[in-house]
Amino acid sequence: MSNSYKLGISPLDLSSILEIINEDKNICLDNSLKDKIISCRKFLNKSINSNDNLIYGINTGFGSLYNKKISSADLSKLQENLVLSHACGTGDEVPTDVVKIMMLLKIQSLSFGFSGVQLVTIERLIEMFNDNIFPVVYQQGSLGASGDLAPLAHMSLPLIGYGDVRVLRKNSDGQNKHIKIKSSKIIKDKNWDIISLQPKEGLALLNGTQFMSAYAVWSLIISKKLAYFSDLIGSISLEAFDGRKECFDELIHMIRPHKGQLKSAKNIRNFLRDSEIQRSNKKHVQDPYSFRCMPQVHGASLDAIDHVEKIISTEINSVTDNPIIFTEQEKIISGGNFHGQPLALSMDYLALAVSELGSISERRIFQLISGKRGLPEFLVNKSGLNSGMMIPQYTAASIASQNKQLCSPSSVDSIVSSNGQEDHVSMGANSATKLYKIVKNVEKILSIELLNSFQALDFREKKSSEFIENLKLAFRSEVEFLEDDRLLHIDIKKSIDFLNNLNIDIDLL
Repeated sequence: MSNSYKLGISPLDLSSILEIINEDKNICLDNSLKDKIISCRKFLNKSINSNDNLIYGINTGFGSLYNKKISSADLSKLQENLVLSHACGTGDEVPTDVVKIMMLLKIQSLSFGFSGVQLVTIERLIEMFNDNIFPVVYQQGSLGASGDLAPLAHMSLPLIGYGDVRVLRKNSDGQNKHIKIKSSKIIKDKNWDIISLQPKEGLALLNGTQFMSAYAVWSLIISKKLAYFSDLIGSISLEAFDGRKECFDELIHMIRPHKGQLKSAKNIRNFLRDSEIQRSNKKHVQDPYSFRCMPQVHGASLDAIDHVEKIISTEINSVTDNPIIFTEQEKIISGGNFHGQPLALSMDYLALAVSELGSISERRIFQLISGKRGLPEFLVNKSGLNSGMMIPQYTAASIASQNKQLCSPSSVDSIVSSNGQEDHVSMGANSATKLYKIVKNVEKILSIELLNSFQALDFREKKSSEFIENLKLAFRSEVEFLEDDRLLHIDIKKSIDFLNNLNIDIDLL
C-alpha cells in the first residue's frame, strides 16, 4: 500500500482524510494542479503589472481599509504585515490532529488554482505536513466570517519565520511526542528559505474556512463512531435491564421509515441476535423510553450526522478565500466564499444531535443503578458499605448538563467588526470549538454507560448474544467487575480507552 496520497485525483471525503491522518500518509499534488497554480499566479502578476486599478487585498488595505491604495514597492510587505497583524489568537492550543486536518484542507483549497499563490508556498506547507511539523494555533480569535483569520494567520506564521510549531520527538520512554519549538529553529535545521509572500498570498492563506472545517471533519468522524457505539452500548444496557426487543422489529420502523431510525433498529437487532436473555420470559410489558425509543432518538441523530456530512463534504472541496481569480475568464472577483454560515449552522445542528446521544445514555445509566428489575442498588453487593456505581451517574449527569449549556447556537450571534464593513459574521469558530467539547463529552458519557452496562450484565444468570458476550470478555480484560468500592476515575478512563481502541470502519457506519 502506498504511503502517499495525491491531491487532485478525486475529492476529499471523511474516509480519505482519516486514511491520511491515521496512516500518516504523505501528500503530494497531481501535476494538473501544479499547472493551474502556476497559471493562476502568472495571470495575477500580469493583472497587477498591466493596470493601476484597485484590487482588494492585492494593492489595497484590508477590511474597512479597502480604499487605501498601497504602492507597488510595498505589496509584498503588505502581505507579511497582514499575517503578523492577524495572528491574534488566544486561549488553548488547537489539538494537533485538528491542526493537521486544517493544514490539509488549506493545501487542498489553495491547490485548485483560483487563489494566486506561488507553487513554492504550497510546497512548503506540504513539506511541513509530511514532516509532521504543525504550527501552534489557538482556539479563540475567529469570527468565522472573513475566513478564520486569526487561526489561519498562526498556521501561516512559520512560512515567514515567526510563531511556534510542534514537531515529533522521542521522549525518554522512546515514545513519539509533539514538542513545541520556534519556527525559526526549524527553518534553520531544515535549511529552508523564508517564504517571500507575493501580492495576494497572505490574503489567500488567511481567508478561508479551514479552521472551522477541520473541527467539523474531526467531529463528524468521531460522531459517526459515537452513533454506532450508542446503538451497541444501548443494546448491552437493554440486556442488563432485562428489556424487550419487539420494539426494534423492522415492521414498526418500516411504517415510519426515516433512514437513521431504520439503521439504528437494524443495528440493535443484530447486536441482540440469538440472545438467551431475549428468549426468556419477561415480567415487564414495556420498557422506559431511553430503551424503547433508541432507534427513534439515535436515528434522528444519525440523520443529522448524514445531513451535516453532505455540507462539510462540499465545503472541504471548495475555494473559500478572497478575492478569487478566474484565469480563463480573466476576472478577479471579490466575494464572500469565506463566510462560515453553512458551517456554523451545520455544526450547531450536529452539536444538538450528538448531545442527545449523551442525554439518552445518561438516562439509561440512571435506570441501571436504580435497583429495578432484580439488579442491586448502584450495581454493587453490600450496598451501603459500598456506594458502587452511584457517583459515575453524577458524573454523567454533570457532563450531560454541560452539553445542554454548550448547545446554545453560535450561528444566531453576530458582532459587527472592521468598522462596519464586516457587519454580519457567522461565529462558526465558536460553533466548532463547542462542538469539539460536546463530542468529547459524549464519548465520556457513553464510556460510563459501558462501565455500568457490563457491571449490570454480570448480575444476570442468562447469557446475552455471542457478540456482546465476546465484547464483555474483552472489556473485562481491561476493567474488572466491581466487587467493592475502588477508585472509579481509573475505571472510567480505562472504559474511554477501550472505546477509543475499538477499530470501526466509518464507511460502514
